[in-house]
Order: sequence, then structure tokens, then C-alpha cells
Amino acid sequence: MSKLTHINAAGEAHMVDVGEKAITRREAVAEGSIHMQPATLAMVADGSHKKGDVLAVARIAGIMAAKKTAELIPLCHPLALGGVEVELTPEPANAGIRCRATVRTQDRTGVEMEALTAVQIALLTVYDMCKAVDRGMTIDGVSLLAKSGGRSGDWRRDP
Repeated sequence: MSKLTHINAAGEAHMVDVGEKAITRREAVAEGSIHMQPATLAMVADGSHKKGDVLAVARIAGIMAAKKTAELIPLCHPLALGGVEVELTPEPANAGIRCRATVRTQDRTGVEMEALTAVQIALLTVYDMCKAVDRGMTIDGVSLLAKSGGRSGDWRRDP
């Protein structure tokens, strides 16, 4: 196992110096789900929720969150993101919505945190918009699926 890069020799938290790293194309994909009552999902899927288009608002929230990740996570580097895609897919068989975020950049460090943040905030936005009708929703399975680029190369979660 590699050492923790955000801890210095004295055991103190610090921001990693990435100034000498090469600028490369980097991409990360993360995923998670929110589960709810079937009636709540039907309301979201058919657009009859009185707050409006839940999936559209959640998609925008996820994109905005990816762009603000460095403001939320203390030791993250601010990155110029080249692209952020947030997909929200209703899954009636599971009474849930699956969120997948893909984030790309050309930079010195990866975008895993941005992809994970996009998923979490998109799902929290669904919760916020639907909590008046279903407080028992659960968010789970948030994880990194893949990353590419950089010195450590490509990584994919085993199925």
C-alpha cells in the first residue's frame, strides 16, 4: 500500500505539491444511487413533482459541485475542468435513481474527487427536492468506477 500523500514527514496534513507533475488528460467516473418509495420515483420520472424537473435540477447541481470541489475538500487542488457529465437514470425495478458522473481535465492531478462530489451532490439534491413526500430515501453505493491519466495510469473497479 502507498503512503498517504496528504500527510508530511511530521504527520501533519498538507497540500501535495503537483507543480513538477506533467499535464496530462485525466478522467474519472463515479456512480451512486438513491432509493425511494415507488410512488416518489414515479412522480420524479413522469415530471409531476410540484417542485419541477427533479432530474434536471440534480444534474445542474452535480455539475456545479464538481466545479466547486476544491472549495469543499480542504486539500483538493482547484482544477480547470474540461467537461462534466452527470447522468441520472430512474430504475423502477430498484425504486431508485442511479447517478453517474464523468469528469475530464488536462491538468497535473486527477479528477476523482470532482466525480465523487458531483454524484453525492446530485443525489442529495434529489433527496432535498423529494423529502417532503419521502423522508425515508437512502443514498448508497457511491464509489469511483474508473480513472485514467497521470503517473499512476488507468484504474478500473472490478465488476
